[in-house]
Amino acid sequence: MNAAGGFGSHAAMSHPMSHLFNASAETMLALHRAPRNDASQVHGGPRTAGVYFPSEANVQKFSGFELFRRAFGGHKSWQPQWRNPEPKAEYDVIIVGAGGHGLAAAYYLAKEHGIANVAVIERGWLGGGNTGRNTTIVRSNYLFDESAALYEHAVKLWEGLSQDLNYNVMYSARGVLMLAHNHHDEISFKRHVHANRLNGVDNEWLNAEQVKEFCPPLNIKSMRYPIIGGALQRRGGTARHDAVAWGYARAADSRGVDIIQNCEVTGIRRNAAGAVEGVETSRGFIRAKKVGVSAAGHTSVVMAMAGLRMPLESYPLQALVSEPVKPAFPTVVMSNTIHAYISQSDKGEMVIGAGTDAYTSYSQRGALHIASHTLDAICELVPQFRRLRMLRNWGGIVDVTPDRSPIIAKTPVPGLYVNCGWGTGGFKATPGSGHVFAHTIAKDAPHAINAPFTLERFRDGFLIDEAAAAAVAH
Repeated sequence: MNAAGGFGSHAAMSHPMSHLFNASAETMLALHRAPRNDASQVHGGPRTAGVYFPSEANVQKFSGFELFRRAFGGHKSWQPQWRNPEPKAEYDVIIVGAGGHGLAAAYYLAKEHGIANVAVIERGWLGGGNTGRNTTIVRSNYLFDESAALYEHAVKLWEGLSQDLNYNVMYSARGVLMLAHNHHDEISFKRHVHANRLNGVDNEWLNAEQVKEFCPPLNIKSMRYPIIGGALQRRGGTARHDAVAWGYARAADSRGVDIIQNCEVTGIRRNAAGAVEGVETSRGFIRAKKVGVSAAGHTSVVMAMAGLRMPLESYPLQALVSEPVKPAFPTVVMSNTIHAYISQSDKGEMVIGAGTDAYTSYSQRGALHIASHTLDAICELVPQFRRLRMLRNWGGIVDVTPDRSPIIAKTPVPGLYVNCGWGTGGFKATPGSGHVFAHTIAKDAPHAINAPFTLERFRDGFLIDEAAAAAVAH
């Protein structure tokens, strides 16, 4: 999800059984055979009549000491990180979509608003959609005041997220460098730098020599579009997409949230007054007076079940990773002019993001020429990578609004809320998006930060045009 947080991570997708921490088959058997009344064997607390109830006080804590201590037992005593419960008949709130945004919203509903009777419903497995398919970039150097406030809110949450969740999300503030190749780029990025500083967001202009010093592998001269400078946000960087989903899932579960996987929403039921009553699913009807939809590229499909037509188009967005190599690339680099972005994962893979395909589609493959064009650009930017072999490529489905800014809002249907339209920029916003979406659902009114991101702005003309902010052409 982001051409600055884009699609295509170093791990491509989460595994369905990833709710066990480094679990072997032996570990899983041991957990299955654990005494039903042994609270030490479950992270949520003691079991009652075959069901255990989560408790934040009893959740397993991660630390260096715990890692060292459990190593002596062959790492066989780690507890499941979250439950896989059967859906209850009724909840206070249902979140549709167990990606980063949906899980974050559920966590903040429980933590910030005391609403723990929440179900997060996912048709596949947790984190298996866009959250598991992105290039993991984090930044907040957006042009307009409204966007800068939203993404900066997210970055501030990123900076303390591992401590908040007691889970290492591997946030790495290695910097995000956006390259200028011509006079237009220079003027545009300098405008971003000044606008960001006025909004309290760090950003600075580097000349070509400073760009080379900050990122030595870059080719700044012998190319079709020489690099003449760049805008650097030092607090930007990357995080581990799977860890973000798992950390939020574990923290939400410990506060009583039910995460229900393999449960496809097939309908949204409304009463005679038009208000939401609940959702029809592949596992039966689940009642709730509030439903929040956070389904990324499939948001239009879900919202149509409630009779709403959304101002969204869904496109494939592709990414690739190379074979792993020793540390060679110290930052995140993005280029709009030659159309590519790249960073190196902690595993050593070069994580490369492309732009959206030219045609709307739900295919997760995307067009081959898009990936080929992206690799041409990378080889021009970093010639030493020309002999790297690509391990895999994949696509995700991004939901794009007319002004390339998200929608985080109430809808005309009472009790129905939507978080969508992130296009190529969703991953970086995960904590901030979830935080303000939870507020909107709990209070039935927007947070001050997401108040501008309404559905009605497309009717009233108050657009937030961030089409140039993704650093790859839309």
